[in-house]
Amino acid sequence: MSKIIAVNAGSSTLKFKLYEMPAEKTLAEGLIERIGMKDSHVVIKYGDGQKFEETLDVKDHNQAIQILLDQLLNLKIISDYSEINGVGHRVVAGGEYFNKSVIITPDVLEKIESLVELAPLHEPANILGIKAFKKVLPDITSVAVFDTAFHATLPEKNFLYSTPYEYYEKYGARKYGFHGISYRYVSQRAAELLGKPAEDLKMVIMHLGAGASICAVKNGKSYDTSMGFTPVSGITMATRSGDVDPSLLAYVMEKEGMTDINDMIEVLNKKSGLLGISGVSADMRDVEAAQATNPRAKVAREIYVNRIVRYVGAYIAEMGGADAIVFTAGVGENSITVRKEVADALNCFGIAVDDEKNDVRGVVRDISAKDSKIKTLLVPTDEELMIVRDVQALSK
Repeated sequence: MSKIIAVNAGSSTLKFKLYEMPAEKTLAEGLIERIGMKDSHVVIKYGDGQKFEETLDVKDHNQAIQILLDQLLNLKIISDYSEINGVGHRVVAGGEYFNKSVIITPDVLEKIESLVELAPLHEPANILGIKAFKKVLPDITSVAVFDTAFHATLPEKNFLYSTPYEYYEKYGARKYGFHGISYRYVSQRAAELLGKPAEDLKMVIMHLGAGASICAVKNGKSYDTSMGFTPVSGITMATRSGDVDPSLLAYVMEKEGMTDINDMIEVLNKKSGLLGISGVSADMRDVEAAQATNPRAKVAREIYVNRIVRYVGAYIAEMGGADAIVFTAGVGENSITVRKEVADALNCFGIAVDDEKNDVRGVVRDISAKDSKIKTLLVPTDEELMIVRDVQALSK
């Protein structure tokens, strides 16, 4: 028996999940928010529905991790730090360096630090989490699990942009894709549900969270994906724009008096998507609630569904058909209406859902209608489980 912790560090957050392995039993999970601010919030769920909550000032990630480990002791979830045998860190960008999870060495960390430009909103926080855990628990196995690694199988025709080839040669200007940890887990779980090896299947998986993307998974491998060089491209998201004509950006910058492209990148990442169109919220639940009386909320939701359908349809055609489409992540797992509308719009491919089967949230289920030619599946993602599995495999 061993205990392995999966960590997802954000710029002001630290999310974790502690497992007993190889039983894959969740012992505790939690979140520390507002790191570096006043009134940071600590939540740890454990045992049989027990929950610890505390509000205090957490100055940095080093202190956050120390608080986390101390509370694991205080709550008797562990009796000693030595019980934790490994830690797996979600790292957003692996560039072309990493096509699989790796044990973190000084050389690996140096390479991760060189990739900050590929995910400027996420990578610095991931690095903070790695360094902070190394400082507190220097001797345990530390593993980097990359969001981009699953997409290392993209063929050249799908990862290259139609820009001068030397930009790729000199600067690594290409599509990298993201959410790969989720896609790896969901594709395996979906194959189990279909009763076939992933290597024999063609699937389109929709990871519809605050950050959202779509992936064509062909024979168990990533074949194409909607996010690109950074996580801002692709479909409409909570606050991210998805695909935009770059010439429009120059036009708007001139009209708005913007001189720094980073200001526009900030708009595309944090002020666009559902929030920017609706003017109501970045949360799909709020947008759905407002759409009956708010025309902007209504069109925001229509655009959201339209962009999903556009990519799913393209990927089915690109792969020459599909065995299944799969919904996962926050909206995908919980919005009955989004799933229904997407499936209805794809009916020309022979896709149909059963309304009764679809009337669920957050469970593994085949929601296809009997006469559907392509299966429609609901598969909740579990990135943390994927992470600890990789840590255990590399610890042997």
